[in-house]
Amino acid sequence: MAMNFLTPDLERYVKRKIESGLYQTAGEVVCAGLRLLKEREELHQQTLRELRREIGIGIAEADRGELSSLDAAGTSRRLRAARAKTGR
Repeated sequence: MAMNFLTPDLERYVKRKIESGLYQTAGEVVCAGLRLLKEREELHQQTLRELRREIGIGIAEADRGELSSLDAAGTSRRLRAARAKTGR
């Protein structure tokens, strides 16, 4: 099962996955990995869209003079809560 595009370490990993019975072929292992990569990238893009939206809201509020004092502890709590929601 020569997979010239994989490092020797990754090739051993694929072989172990097939031997475990979870996958029948190297292609199945690679497809599963690609699905996870795609999901991770989509989640990253969603997070970036949400951050850009929030930044846009903040800029619009600042442009209208709706500024408030910086609450670093509160901001940190909100960021941790948002990360917990997305599992990151």
